[in-house]
Amino acid sequence: MQAPLVVTAELPVALQSRADALRRAHYPADRNLVPAHVTLLRALPPFVEDEARRLLAAFAAELPPPPAQMTGLMDLGTGTALAIESRSLLDVRAMIAEHFHGMLTLQDDGVPRLHLTIQNKVLRAEAKALQAALAPAVQPERFAFAGIALHRYLGGPWEPAGRWPFRGRVRR
Repeated sequence: MQAPLVVTAELPVALQSRADALRRAHYPADRNLVPAHVTLLRALPPFVEDEARRLLAAFAAELPPPPAQMTGLMDLGTGTALAIESRSLLDVRAMIAEHFHGMLTLQDDGVPRLHLTIQNKVLRAEAKALQAALAPAVQPERFAFAGIALHRYLGGPWEPAGRWPFRGRVRR
């Protein structure tokens, strides 16, 4: 059986390191199988892998790094995430989704709330306690996404299928 494909946005190194550290500290260890990530599409069909690789490489080569802002904590009910706002990244995601129109799952058909999950599948009280503890330390932060990546979902862990840095020029 071939693996579904996951499309993610790549974070700048410093933010990736901090998000991974938070995830190691607060995500249940037996479920923490992938690094911190911002998911754009959760399950493209495996037969579009070559097409997806070409499309993502072309977008990354042409587009400048999408600006973004981490705005604070996001309550996931049984987890906690860092909330992210980026109209530019949502535009990139919309272009990818439009290209694969008719092949998206119901979950991928809607517009996502961008975030970095640092805790998931815990008791509600544990999630609320972490949010209360982290709230004073989590400050708004501007950054730019570094690139875009494609992964094969292997029932938990992911296998890399490609990474492309955003290289387009920022228009002034």
